[in-house]
Amino acid sequence: QVQLVESGGGLVQPGGSLRLSCTASGFTLDNYAIGWFRQAPGKHRERVVCINSSRSSTHYGESPRGRFTMSIGTAKNTVFLQMNSLKPEDTAVYYCAAGHLLVDCRPMNDYDHWGQGTQVTVSS
Repeated sequence: QVQLVESGGGLVQPGGSLRLSCTASGFTLDNYAIGWFRQAPGKHRERVVCINSSRSSTHYGESPRGRFTMSIGTAKNTVFLQMNSLKPEDTAVYYCAAGHLLVDCRPMNDYDHWGQGTQVTVSS
């Protein structure tokens, strides 16, 4: 069964940090672009960060840039999103996604597999 499972979400105070994980099962992330996206209530889903399938280019969204970092685990089937200096406007459901052989990781519609999402709430 092919699936992506996110974990690590929760409630954090402004200025705090969280580390999200996304684990793939039923397939390997080799040759897949990987993206983290988020959707806040009443807003469109937006890209947080993505890396293309050849790992040659990474694209951060405007707001997360400089505060969030994506990394790939040594087992290559888990990816992480380290989120620092969190702000209330970062509150959203965060999704990871994988797209096979994507040269450009930015178009959301090109992704093949999506996780179920994990809630991140930044509030005092």
